[in-house]
Amino acid sequence: MLFPTLETERLYLVEISQQYSQKYYEIMSLDEVTRYYGMENLKNVEEAVKMIDSFKNTFLSKRGIRWGMILKGNQEFIGTLGLNNLNLANKRTEIGYEIHPDYWRKGFTSEAVKEVLRYCFENLDLYRIGAVTYPDNIASSSLLKKLGFKEEGRLRGYFYQKNQIHDAFIFSLLKTEWLALYGNDK
Repeated sequence: MLFPTLETERLYLVEISQQYSQKYYEIMSLDEVTRYYGMENLKNVEEAVKMIDSFKNTFLSKRGIRWGMILKGNQEFIGTLGLNNLNLANKRTEIGYEIHPDYWRKGFTSEAVKEVLRYCFENLDLYRIGAVTYPDNIASSSLLKKLGFKEEGRLRGYFYQKNQIHDAFIFSLLKTEWLALYGNDK
């Protein structure tokens, strides 16, 4: 199975290879990035290398897809987004993302997520895409709602991070909702 390279107006969404391990480490070692991520900061580049290997293995086993966000202008690696818990038989997945703080509030994540949603509904023929966020992550919740996701409820005690238990909100977007919102955008 070939990795699906995608493109938006300002971004290339590409397979994350080891050439990006330093940049991925730099992003995932920042407290402001991992605060609402559900995992601890990366401590060194070797951990980034292992994560990138796991992205490849997850893709090859058809359990997920993780794209690197590359700026078209300067080829800068600015973050990742991808599908977790991909279940093609049941036509569902969950989406997640992170981006370097220098690129926050510039519309890059929204642009990338919208293209991945299009790919999921049109190419993978998925029916449901979920997303899980920390209740305090207002930016992520707002982005999801802006793209048409509906908040389904609160998952109590869902994350364990930095020696604390955290609740989470669960969101979803169904193919029928996506088509109603974006069906004419092709």
